[in-house]
Amino acid sequence: MTGRQLSERAQVILKALVERHIRDGQPVGSKTLLEESRLPLSAATVRNVMSDLEERGYLISPHTSAGRIPSSAGYRLFVDRLLQMLPPDTQSLNTLRENLDPDKPARELVQTASSILASITAQAGVVTTPRQRSNQLRQVEFLPLSGDRVLVILVTNEREVQNRIIHTRRIFSEEELRRAAQLLNRRFSGQALEAARVQILAEMESDQARIDQHMQATLDLASKAFDEENAENDCVVAGENQLLSSVEPEDLENLQHLFETLQRKKDLLHLLDRCIRASGIHIFIGEEAGYEVLGGYSVVTAPYTEGGRPVGVLGVIGPTRMAYHKVIPIVDISARMLSAALSKYALPPAS
Repeated sequence: MTGRQLSERAQVILKALVERHIRDGQPVGSKTLLEESRLPLSAATVRNVMSDLEERGYLISPHTSAGRIPSSAGYRLFVDRLLQMLPPDTQSLNTLRENLDPDKPARELVQTASSILASITAQAGVVTTPRQRSNQLRQVEFLPLSGDRVLVILVTNEREVQNRIIHTRRIFSEEELRRAAQLLNRRFSGQALEAARVQILAEMESDQARIDQHMQATLDLASKAFDEENAENDCVVAGENQLLSSVEPEDLENLQHLFETLQRKKDLLHLLDRCIRASGIHIFIGEEAGYEVLGGYSVVTAPYTEGGRPVGVLGVIGPTRMAYHKVIPIVDISARMLSAALSKYALPPAS
């Protein structure tokens, strides 16, 4: 039976149980629920409703006590249908406005946003670094440095210039580098760097037997020069240690695994990348994230933009019993304020 088919009484009891569990972290019994929900019911009726909610998968009995706690499905129903949001307090809004200064560099804004999210919510704050626009190649030049190092000068888009140092498999003369640049400019000028790199790698793999030595060396130079992978795909995490305050002793090992995941960032980035095209708030509760290490945690995210274009995601990671009514609005307004700062325009005051 779905949440829509639950009786109003069952929804009121579930809502009261979730809110109480979020506050104190303990299993909730029928007597407590009766006081919390203020329904004109007997304790026996409340126990029956709780048993029914447990059978339907919305509640769990953690041990032999009569109390229950919400399951992931119970939290999902609570968040989707029963949650009443609390507007961000004035102090939190002022902190965001004062620190997300449009004059700060993008990287500093990202670091600041992550720290503020962690501070306000008392959870771990995560923000991915802004994705760059797809760079279109205009011109490439190579200059020899000492040993196997080559300076790559890339002119992209309109007049953007990037300088990179790459290491080559052998030492190239200045003339060889000049000829290589001429060839690449003829073939790939006007194309997106990533598209050119994909084509180059395909040629290196499939046509290796037919490509002469000069062309092979040129393609090798280009694959390294056009590699944008290291310029993107990163995130800033702050406040991980705050998760210690909400963990039970028996869950410390799981928390350690989560810390390791946050340090590696690969799985976290993959999860956040799924949200960059989402509209508004996206919430993963427990196993919904697709990673075992997040089984006891929730991730609340929102994309942020630059000039209206989605460039990253920010969010909060915390226990499934986090205060969603406070966290969700903070994540939402933080994403809007970071977008405003990156786009260099003022956000209208919240109504």
